[in-house]
Amino acid sequence: MQKENATTTLFELHPRLAADTLAVANLELCEVRLLNDSRFPWLILVPRRNDVTEVHQLDRKDQQQLMAESSLASRLLLEITRADKINIGALGNLVPQLHWHVVARRHDDACWPGPVWGCGQASPYPYDSPNELLSQVTDRLKAAV
Repeated sequence: MQKENATTTLFELHPRLAADTLAVANLELCEVRLLNDSRFPWLILVPRRNDVTEVHQLDRKDQQQLMAESSLASRLLLEITRADKINIGALGNLVPQLHWHVVARRHDDACWPGPVWGCGQASPYPYDSPNELLSQVTDRLKAAV
């Protein structure tokens, strides 16, 4: 999936991220996506910068913007889901493109207190019904920017 970024070069979302997530919104820096796993409210923030695999490769302005957008996504997920904890992580072992996971966790979720990565089998959102979480996050992100 290719998109123009601020420097007018085409931004390309990694194919695995495109396949495993649903589009939510575009913020100033990041493309926000929802992981297609209904077990967890799980956003992925992907800075629209090509050939970046680590946060330190972003310039200072983009680093600050990523932190601001991560904080916004965390706050909105917490408000919408009433989660007990927000987990944030940037692994990049399977998908080298820089992306941040923002996951709302509950004490009663399937993987608590362990990490969500590699825990059980994903349960995709049903395609025949509206995704309330996706709608709420999209609306709130658009209202916040």
